[in-house]
Amino acid sequence: MIYLTRRERFSAAHRMYREDWSREENFRVFGKCSNPNWHGHNYILYVTIKGTASAETGFVMNLAGLKQIMHDAVISKLDHKNINLEVDFMKGMIATTENLAIAIWNELEPLISVRGARLHCVRIEETENNSVEYYGE
Repeated sequence: MIYLTRRERFSAAHRMYREDWSREENFRVFGKCSNPNWHGHNYILYVTIKGTASAETGFVMNLAGLKQIMHDAVISKLDHKNINLEVDFMKGMIATTENLAIAIWNELEPLISVRGARLHCVRIEETENNSVEYYGE
């Protein structure tokens, strides 16, 4: 089994909050991340796929193809956007990095599987100290 990882970057704003909670309750649970005026991060996204190298090409998947899928399905929708307001695949979700990883997985998995590879992991670094990994479980 071969594991292949592609890294991309995007910058985006978000706010973690629940509309059905008071401002005070949101601040108690989400802290400064519930700022009503938003805040942003310079995210790093790692997408790892797995599979068997092709006898014909030596690839699990052509990296140019993976790059294009990531850009079209995810990066172009997230980069310099407000995750809460502008990202279709995050509608109705609290804009945590955990939910973002799950949503990115759901966007990428069908596009990767039709190319003969399997999505193994979506990893997002929100800050140099905080990251999330999701394995589709």
